[in-house]
Amino acid sequence: MNKATQSYAAFIRACSLVGLVLIWQLVVVAIEPDLLPSPLTVLQSLWTHIESGDLPHHLAVTLKRIAISFAIAMLLGSALGMLMGRYKHLDLWLDSIVTLALNIPALVTIILCFIWFGLNEFAALTAVVLNKTPNIAITLREGTRAIDARLLAVGRAYRVSRLHTLTRIYLPQLYPYFLAAARSGLALVWKIVLVVELLGCSSGVGFQLSLFFQFFDITSVLAYTLAFACIIFAIEAAILRPWERRVLQWR
Repeated sequence: MNKATQSYAAFIRACSLVGLVLIWQLVVVAIEPDLLPSPLTVLQSLWTHIESGDLPHHLAVTLKRIAISFAIAMLLGSALGMLMGRYKHLDLWLDSIVTLALNIPALVTIILCFIWFGLNEFAALTAVVLNKTPNIAITLREGTRAIDARLLAVGRAYRVSRLHTLTRIYLPQLYPYFLAAARSGLALVWKIVLVVELLGCSSGVGFQLSLFFQFFDITSVLAYTLAFACIIFAIEAAILRPWERRVLQWR
């Protein structure tokens, strides 16, 4: 993708966001302000929460939980998925278990972790990891199954070491699957983290949203949501998209 195409894509994305804000403002005019505050009101509330220090603190706590649980889930899910894709016998043993874990509602896992481990950080992180790991494992399993067998045969013919087979044959072909797992994982993990914080934590964005809900403070809910969305957009633009362009440039 050349620079002109990238600039055009960025322009279209910006226009779509501006259009969303305009639609938001039109809806505000048509209904009661108490039900949906205007974009300007939300921005003012956002600035107030930033100045008070509450938003930066709780946002940092949530982002820390997301980073830790996301990294653990990616590591465990990737290793499990690659092993299942490589060894058919192991896949037969674990397929039903992973499929079952994949279909258990996130809320059930969260509640069970809080009952088993208490209302603490370990339970919160464990709940998130258990919810996301099966999805990553399935993605990487399918990627491992799609590895070009001819390249593996060439590697065996030239007696390539296992380490080089992993780094020179497996990983380059698995990069698109890692990317897909990372993007879907980030989208899912932060949502689960918010639910975890809402149900059993005393800090974080989810905890704050539960307080705003009790006071019917829609403006603050939207202010925190806006701040969080901006962070996720920044991660997408600064990390995931450049990574995507780099690992897929050989195509």
